[in-house]
Amino acid sequence: MSRHLLVAGAQRCGTTYLRRLLADHPGVAMAEPARPEPKVLLDPAQVARGAEWYRATYFPHARDGQLLGEKSTSYLELPEAAAAASRLLGEPLVMVQLRDPVRRAVSHWSFSTEQGMERRPLAEVLEANLAGPLPWDGSGASVSPFAYLERGRYVDHLRPWLAEHGDRVRIQLLEDLVASPATMRETYAWLGIDPDHVPDSWGTPENASHGDTAPPLDPDLHQRLRDHFTEADAELADLLGRELPWRSPTRPPA
Repeated sequence: MSRHLLVAGAQRCGTTYLRRLLADHPGVAMAEPARPEPKVLLDPAQVARGAEWYRATYFPHARDGQLLGEKSTSYLELPEAAAAASRLLGEPLVMVQLRDPVRRAVSHWSFSTEQGMERRPLAEVLEANLAGPLPWDGSGASVSPFAYLERGRYVDHLRPWLAEHGDRVRIQLLEDLVASPATMRETYAWLGIDPDHVPDSWGTPENASHGDTAPPLDPDLHQRLRDHFTEADAELADLLGRELPWRSPTRPPA
């Protein structure tokens, strides 16, 4: 019986790089084509076709015994995808990779700008998002291209996945992956494949520095963004049982 892995998100957190490291391992076959992402769990009609159709469609290249993996980063923030994963795949392993939510938001703005979906300046759009959700007409993407801050409230999106899949969910941080190869060895071990494999494509994630070409944030805006994520970051730290590498003190009282 095939074993399955879902890389469910989060967007702009180095998941394309993670997919490449997974695909480099001889114990893993990642769904092809990589782009566009399969996003099978977003379509009830495709889920209803069953696991045999899923394997035949996206894994004709897989060898016996390989872990079958899919990366579709829209999954994390769509609660229905967690239950759909159980219906289609039974008990898949689920990986979620996260990063500093402020840097993620800047990377997200850069990506949306490059794709022609965003035309507003970075500071303007983040100021507007601090005031509330930004309108989206539901076209052009499977999830809003303007959820710059909402998407960084990670625990909100993790809850349905943890409720459905429990200890089959692995949460890791891009900052750890960039800092040390030991993170990927731990990931391989968790997946039950050779932890000593050295990926051919080890290097720097494409979007680890994505957004460095964006205009710098005003220090006051940067601090207000940090303040915005204080509660969400605290929840994530409690969930992981560790300090987050991007935590910074809030401004002192006036």
